[in-house]
Amino acid sequence: MKNILNLIIISVVCYGPCFGQANLGYWQQHVDYKMEIDMDVDNFQYKGKQTLVYTNNSPDVLNRVYYHLYFNAFQPGSEMDVRSRTIPDPNPTIGDKISKLKPGEIGYIKVNSLTQNGKPITYKTVGTVLEVQLNAPIQPGEKVTFEMEFDAQVPVQIRRSGRNNSEGVALSMTQWYPKLAEYDVEGWHADPYIGREFHGVWGDFDIKLTIDENYVVGGTGYLKGETKAKNGKKTLHFTAPKVHDFTWAADPDFIHDIYEMPDGPKLHFYYKKTMDQEYLDNWKKLQPDTAKLMQYFSDNVGMYPYKQYSVIQGGDGGMEYAMCTLITGQRNYNSLVGVTSHELAHTWFQFLLATNEVKHSWMDEGFTSYISSLATNSLRENKGNNPFDGAYRSYIALATSGYEQPLTTHADRYAYNQAYGISAYSKGEVFLAQLGYVIGEENLKKTIKKYFTDFSFKHPRPMDIIRTAERITDFELDWYLIDFAQTTNTIDYGVKSVEDTRVTLERIGLMPMPIDISVTYIDGSTEDFYIPLQMMRGEKPTSATIIDDWAWAIPTYTFETNKPVKSVEIDKSKLMADVKPENNTFNVE
Repeated sequence: MKNILNLIIISVVCYGPCFGQANLGYWQQHVDYKMEIDMDVDNFQYKGKQTLVYTNNSPDVLNRVYYHLYFNAFQPGSEMDVRSRTIPDPNPTIGDKISKLKPGEIGYIKVNSLTQNGKPITYKTVGTVLEVQLNAPIQPGEKVTFEMEFDAQVPVQIRRSGRNNSEGVALSMTQWYPKLAEYDVEGWHADPYIGREFHGVWGDFDIKLTIDENYVVGGTGYLKGETKAKNGKKTLHFTAPKVHDFTWAADPDFIHDIYEMPDGPKLHFYYKKTMDQEYLDNWKKLQPDTAKLMQYFSDNVGMYPYKQYSVIQGGDGGMEYAMCTLITGQRNYNSLVGVTSHELAHTWFQFLLATNEVKHSWMDEGFTSYISSLATNSLRENKGNNPFDGAYRSYIALATSGYEQPLTTHADRYAYNQAYGISAYSKGEVFLAQLGYVIGEENLKKTIKKYFTDFSFKHPRPMDIIRTAERITDFELDWYLIDFAQTTNTIDYGVKSVEDTRVTLERIGLMPMPIDISVTYIDGSTEDFYIPLQMMRGEKPTSATIIDDWAWAIPTYTFETNKPVKSVEIDKSKLMADVKPENNTFNVE
């Protein structure tokens, strides 16, 4: 045993200096895209020329780069195809559909040539990733120009992208171009496209799209000009500053409405005129409500920085993109507002606060779900008391199912699609809502706004939201991130006993929390108590009676009241995600 302990001590001592990294300060890479695209709407193929200026703002010398070729996922035998056919609960929109695509229906991006500063370089297509070996390393601070020519085919619409979706939209062009992979302090992020989300490099886009003149086009960026070309085609020129993706959709039957907000931005709506009148009416009704949602997010997170935003019918459900979203449009009105609220909220939580969705999907989907639940609730005549109730129920069901995995799980590594969905959306939503319980609602509001101010147009990571909350409150909150996001530890506190004026609580689950207690006395009066968590090193603002700290390692806690107790309830607000709420109340017989 002594030898083993000595070995452990030596390992711990060596770990820091051997693997530590100096704090070099924040940096992020930059890209400038120029593309010329010629689309053939008859065979759904297009040719592209891309000039990409890449700025290496890192302190590292780069010997290689990677591009994402997302459309290659829509081919029989791809990782997306095989994963969908082997996971226990496949996404119903995918199923085995990719395996049945014919050559004229698949998606692909074929790179025909690639140069670095005018000289040809070696590259290899590996599934959905282009591996590029550079002729000369890219030095820190250096700008490099890559020029590429490529051919591509739009797949039959199955997952987000594609042609002729279920509602007849001709082109949903998302993740459609060779996209340079992100490189950051964690290295390259050249993840294969298996089914989840994305990560992109901040930059500026300049796109010239040539397409049939009868097609109406909407998406990312500002339309700078439109010129007619020969053979019945037109060329549209778009620019998009400070974004990390570029998306567009097109259809000859699109209605294009513009809704002017008093203080901007302009809201654009693209939807098919061939829909039933019920759905057409819904899309008209949606426009002022979208303006209200835009205002809500700007007021409660941070000001929307662009001049326009587009809501576009397309895709396979709802998916967010830079300055726009694609949603299916044949919905009842509540569903249409709900999906618009969620996807619009993604503008803040992912397209301005650009977390790596592949690694931290809960910061993307969960934070979006949190703020969109509040925004949607604000539009209702009969507002719910707890707009997060559904998220709490879903999370607790997962936490007690035996199938939960930590939020640190890579988005493609979840054993079940349903476990991913509940983790990313519901547990991520609970993370923020419950943080409000921990630090106080006003402090949470300040935290969200400060987080936006400090990290918009950047790539924040999980510790950034916690450190922001710590700066606002001066509390110690790393324990909250560790237990709730990095483990599957659960919260379970219970009332163990009540004897006259003596109340004893117990911690059953492993996760620590500060505790709100509501006591009803035998004489009918009530009193609220607050038990601070010792390791938090502070107390949230409260009108409750603050009593002694509870140290986590001590499993029970006893306090005295001034009058005989009739009943005790832990967390009357229901904002603490206690997995066994049945032991949170105690009634004296």
